Amino acid sequence: MRIPMFQVDAFTSTVFSGNPAAVCLLEAWLPDTTLQAIAAENNLSETAFLVRHGEEVEVRWFTPLIEVKLCGHATLASAHVLFEHRGWPEKRIRFQTRKAGELIVERKGNRLEMDFPARPPRGIAAPDGLAEALGATPVAVLGSEEDLLVVLADQRTVRALRPDLSSAVMRDSRGAIVTAKGHTVDFVSRFFAPAVGIPEDPVTGSAHCVLIPFWAAKLGKKELHALQVSARGGELFCTDRGERVGIAGSAVTYLEGAIDV
Repeated sequence: MRIPMFQVDAFTSTVFSGNPAAVCLLEAWLPDTTLQAIAAENNLSETAFLVRHGEEVEVRWFTPLIEVKLCGHATLASAHVLFEHRGWPEKRIRFQTRKAGELIVERKGNRLEMDFPARPPRGIAAPDGLAEALGATPVAVLGSEEDLLVVLADQRTVRALRPDLSSAVMRDSRGAIVTAKGHTVDFVSRFFAPAVGIPEDPVTGSAHCVLIPFWAAKLGKKELHALQVSARGGELFCTDRGERVGIAGSAVTYLEGAIDV
């Protein structure tokens, strides 16, 4: 079986930056073991698999180790593939998911904007050993549906982090979102998820479901400009809509081909 596959750099307008995702276009669903094997072979933070049903598209996302409930950058990459390589005729694409409901991606000029669920964080006690694992003292620690949210003193501290990813505290949740107020943008972040096979994710759309309501409340504004300050880096344009968030960015195709299974 030959499966069309694209590799797309998301949340960037230039290759070799942003977050690379694979997008596989299927006629029908393959066994989960096959999907997981393809994702492991790709060895990217996420591989998205799409099955089109008329005007809607079903999407699933896999890391090299597991299937995840929600993924932003691979959804952005999927929309880019459908718009740029499959001639999607409308301005909007409705993605159907198994655990995150309907997700809408809309073309807005040179950007694609995703409509995602908000995941407001809540205050929790800082896990034992977190500061030691991060190598920095948190200003605040909050929990969310899947991830820890760790607030640090400033952008420089976030950028300089070299956490101990083997520490048990770094594996107790899906991942750790580390953030601070930005110098030239509203906020910056990084995302570490060794428990699901992603030591550091270059740009994480789903983490912004947590970050947007947090920073919108803290800064008193609905429109936010964000950078994920990983080595590859990525730029996000964010909107707080209460129970939903808008997450917008650019994407660029790096590779187009097919895989044989």
